[in-house]
Amino acid sequence: MKRLSDIGEFGFIDLIKKGALKRPGVIKGIGDDTAVLSLNKDKFLLFTTDMLIEDVHFLASAKARDIGYKAMACNISDIAAMGGIPTYAVVSIGLPVHKPLSFALNIYKGINALCRKFNAAVVGGDTVKSDKVVVNIALLGEVRKKDLVLRNGARKGDQIFVTGPLGNSLKTGRHLSFIPRVKEAQYLVRNFNPTAMIDISDGLAADLGHILEQSKVGAILHEKKIPFAPGAALKNALYDGEDFELLFTLPILQAKMLLKQKGLRFYHIGEITKEREIIRIHDKNNQLRTIQAIGYKHF
Repeated sequence: MKRLSDIGEFGFIDLIKKGALKRPGVIKGIGDDTAVLSLNKDKFLLFTTDMLIEDVHFLASAKARDIGYKAMACNISDIAAMGGIPTYAVVSIGLPVHKPLSFALNIYKGINALCRKFNAAVVGGDTVKSDKVVVNIALLGEVRKKDLVLRNGARKGDQIFVTGPLGNSLKTGRHLSFIPRVKEAQYLVRNFNPTAMIDISDGLAADLGHILEQSKVGAILHEKKIPFAPGAALKNALYDGEDFELLFTLPILQAKMLLKQKGLRFYHIGEITKEREIIRIHDKNNQLRTIQAIGYKHF
């Protein structure tokens, strides 16, 4: 009998995708940061969900407000990666019965604090008893049709960027307090034409791998250009995950224009190549080597 560990998280997702009903109105289904659905003549509807579980996504010692904040931030980050803005959410929460009422309410305080910042509203949800703390949020968003960015548009010669330093997010606690890059994403889609974009949740190598797989291209990274978070090394930037920075590609002429602007900080870390799904890196010793597109996996 096959186990989940035999096929892995993304093998399991592929099987789910094969069995999903196809119906009109689905522009993009399983396989991107959000689903993309028909809305009106100018916009698409975005639909995403993320589940956070105690001892997987946060420690039992984490503050309740931080748990709620992260739960909402992960979802908003997905919306940002598609070029959209968040709108409405439903929140489902599982809690042990011995938890103080203040703990439960503080989770929602963390959620609502971020909702106020991004003008998103919680409009429903569910509450259940559970052995550990579980928070699941489903979030809607909107994107102008011309602003939609998927993972499958990267082309040879495109330049690769990230929006901030990478690595050590779990160790430092940054994964509980990051700011979703909605501002940066909106600047990009309104002033440039990103060819592919994803938020970095599983690690730079793994999430770049998703872009390469769907775009049918390869990549070269430059270690000296990758921004490391304090205390992080290359392996942390590549494989730790939970950074929630945006990883995106731009045509070379637009990349040059982006690097000249002074308003927001973007980091140029590499370029797209024709070698399908192969990631190579120029390391600090100027050696070119191949790395695996691996990162955090649940199974």
